[in-house]
Amino acid sequence: MHSTKRFFAPLETNPAETRTTVAPTTVTKLCALGLEVLIQAGAGVQSDYSDAEYEKAGATIVPDADTGYAQADIVARVSKPSSEDLDKIKPSTLHISFLDPFNETALIDDLAKRDISAISMEMIPRSTLAQKMDALSSQANLAGYAAVTMATDRMTKILPMMMTPAGTISPARFFIIGVGVAGLQAIATAKRLGARVEAFDTRPVVEEQVKSLGAKFVKVDLGEMSETDQGYAKELTPEQLDKQRQEMAKACARADVVITTAKAVWPQGTAHSKQ
Repeated sequence: MHSTKRFFAPLETNPAETRTTVAPTTVTKLCALGLEVLIQAGAGVQSDYSDAEYEKAGATIVPDADTGYAQADIVARVSKPSSEDLDKIKPSTLHISFLDPFNETALIDDLAKRDISAISMEMIPRSTLAQKMDALSSQANLAGYAAVTMATDRMTKILPMMMTPAGTISPARFFIIGVGVAGLQAIATAKRLGARVEAFDTRPVVEEQVKSLGAKFVKVDLGEMSETDQGYAKELTPEQLDKQRQEMAKACARADVVITTAKAVWPQGTAHSKQ
């Protein structure tokens, strides 16, 4: 019987997904822990990692997902698995990925029926102990940065003020809604590129953070406001929501770009502003 645990990272099947589960440096660490690491051929190509780099780090390259699933004790991927993927995974296997468990209840039930243990990366608590496993904040940081660069690429004007012999070009205006991890990164990126930035959040306590990045905080007097012990904005009343929309509409009208970074809008209409 093969006593060494086998870790398998399959190729992501979503064509829009350019991330891979493990980098070659991570493979080295996993091997040092005593795991046998299997990587599907081409799994790192979209992230600029070649199969040769993985092999040099100690991994074994397998030709297809079926081969890896058949041997794996641990499967790690970025996207949630399809039912076809689960058909190939052995019972008692540990599956690690983003799972979106609150919306994908059928998937969670399917995993349980198949006796496949699962770790949902977005459910790992944001604590000091689990900081290195916090996949949400790291990705939110990148999302805030990418939102600005994508907007810049699509704009018909430049971001910084520019004084030329032919005249002066005013800086572009950005309005960032939601000042959590992604929002703060969006503010910082837009400011570095020379834009004029305004930001809004239902939590007044973030005003200092916004100003520290050189942006203007859009104040909306919503009366008594507070946040949960998790750092999220508490539910707004219909009157507060209406006042918020009116003030935000004015800021949107001034802006060349509006970036929304709030995590979700719940069915009751409650906007949560922490990423």
